[in-house]
Amino acid sequence: MSTGFDADVIVIGSGAVGSNAAYELAKQGKSVILLEAGERMPRWKLIQNFHNTSRRKDNIAPFPNKPWAPTSAYDGYIVNTGNQVMTPGQLKLVGGTTWHWGGAAWRLIPSDFKLKSLYGVGRDWPIDYDDLERYYARAEAEIGVAGDNSEDQAGNMGRAWPPRSTPYPLPREVDTYYAQRIAKRIEPHGYRVITEPSTRASAGYRGRPACVGNNNCLPVCPIGANYSGFIHAELAEQAGARLLTDATAFKLEKGPNGKIAAVHYRNSKGENTRLTARTFVVAAHAYESAKLLLMSDVGNSSDQVGRNLMPHLALILRFLADEPLWPGRGPIQGNAIMNLRDGDFRRHQASNKYQLSMPVANEFITTRLLQQGVLGSELDHRIRHDSARFVEMFGFWETLPQASNRVTLGQGRTAIGLPTMSVHYDLDDYSRNTASVVRQDFEQFIKAMGGTDVMARGEEIVAVDHIMGTVIMGDDPKTSVVDKDCRSWDHENLFVVGTGNIPACSAVNPTLTGIALAIRAADRIATEV
Repeated sequence: MSTGFDADVIVIGSGAVGSNAAYELAKQGKSVILLEAGERMPRWKLIQNFHNTSRRKDNIAPFPNKPWAPTSAYDGYIVNTGNQVMTPGQLKLVGGTTWHWGGAAWRLIPSDFKLKSLYGVGRDWPIDYDDLERYYARAEAEIGVAGDNSEDQAGNMGRAWPPRSTPYPLPREVDTYYAQRIAKRIEPHGYRVITEPSTRASAGYRGRPACVGNNNCLPVCPIGANYSGFIHAELAEQAGARLLTDATAFKLEKGPNGKIAAVHYRNSKGENTRLTARTFVVAAHAYESAKLLLMSDVGNSSDQVGRNLMPHLALILRFLADEPLWPGRGPIQGNAIMNLRDGDFRRHQASNKYQLSMPVANEFITTRLLQQGVLGSELDHRIRHDSARFVEMFGFWETLPQASNRVTLGQGRTAIGLPTMSVHYDLDDYSRNTASVVRQDFEQFIKAMGGTDVMARGEEIVAVDHIMGTVIMGDDPKTSVVDKDCRSWDHENLFVVGTGNIPACSAVNPTLTGIALAIRAADRIATEV
């Protein structure tokens, strides 16, 4: 341990981002403390919670939601003030929110890093794809991504894209019958269905079993085939890191020369502890990282902390196809349509993707039929018939950073006296333009599949659990929170890492990018402590 300090590095947040950063530093011989506001929960207990809850479609229900460590589902913890509700499925426990996710592990493509330069909207990254590529490769190896090395993930390059220095560590998953039939019928209309890179192990990987298609990635994989950040929290411990639970960081203490001197955390009993380190890494959820900086009044000389909030916005399509497709047999998601991921159209509408969702539809269908008054033997017949033909797709798209879309400290208090959060998000014309295009494509999908009994065709825009921009990265300390290395412009020994760094969010899930940024930042930190 560093003389005079409690650790070389203190990492705040034990999710996929923070735990990967902690592991990289610990295995290089640095003394590391990893702080987690929540508790440690074994998989068997989470599965038991799922079995016992009556809220089977609530992906947060199996997880701890304590007054002293509230999730986004805790009443009053997040207050929305804009015209779009922004309450993502954030968790607080060792491993973080990747306990309940579909496992999508996309890379951004080169043009995503130059959105402003190429298309005149949004922001450019201060780094380019080549700067991050080898860290993408390392992140994929760490979390075990299965994918297809030959596919064009940009949708219009005509060759494998984006460029890769290494193949995926695991082979692609086999397409389900559901995905095969949808592809067969919509591809003649100009849509290309591709494989979604996934952290569901397609073969045994580093102690994880291969996915067997339980269709329970959300809320929790029952066998541990899908990656969760708790894996790297435990690896960090094995490498020598010290993991502290029930430890809500609430203050970063300023020291001399603009450095951070200590972090203060509070436990569920209201007791405070002060820890010192050479370097501090804030790696909480994109909301929580911004909240901690705001509570501490640090890292915000630009007045950009909490601003530039970018979610992915989505429309939902549900209907019955004219043939049995048997959704629910296999993982909850695994394929996507990327025709509109990149192109000059991004000057006036967003990059978007269509995700083929494949849930077990029986409960949804049954509830709907009962509401329609269908009973008896007809109910049994219709449940079988409709559930086999159920199609669900999400069309979701990138958003642009706007200073007015932001996270601020709320007026309420948690059980241990810390502020709640207020979130303001308003839709802009860029998103509305994209929604119109998505709805047009939905009509084509319905037609191609002989769709009937349409239950949703994109009437309501919803926010997806992908939060970016709140601690935005840039090349100008006046307009960003951190630099290209995720270092605070204001405090030399403070790094803020995660999806909140992302300045241009593309249309794909951001988790892999957040992990790659964390590994890159850890390499930089390791040279300095």
